[in-house]
Amino acid sequence: MNLTRLILIASFTLAPAAIIAQTTPTPGQHDYNINQRKTDQQGRIAQGVKSGQLTAGETSRLEHQEAGINREERGMRAQDNGHLTSSDRKTLHQQQNQESRRIYRDKHNNRVR
Repeated sequence: MNLTRLILIASFTLAPAAIIAQTTPTPGQHDYNINQRKTDQQGRIAQGVKSGQLTAGETSRLEHQEAGINREERGMRAQDNGHLTSSDRKTLHQQQNQESRRIYRDKHNNRVR
């Protein structure tokens, strides 16, 4: 009985530590997500140009904003030896979300080239 109780106590004590250890991100783990989103958004812009959904001015503005996000990311990486902090990643995700909304809005505003 005492051995069973000891095993239960140990498992309830160690289980939360194991879960926390698995969910803690490692540096650079989410960089793929940021890079993949950049690629996807560039593809969405290119598709909008190809289909005529984006005008030249809209395309230019979207590309300029994408370049600004990329410059900011490079600056963030330069400050932390090539890594992004969780705060940096959060900022970049917010900017990419905003850019994604701009791409959608520009592609669906009934202006054509």
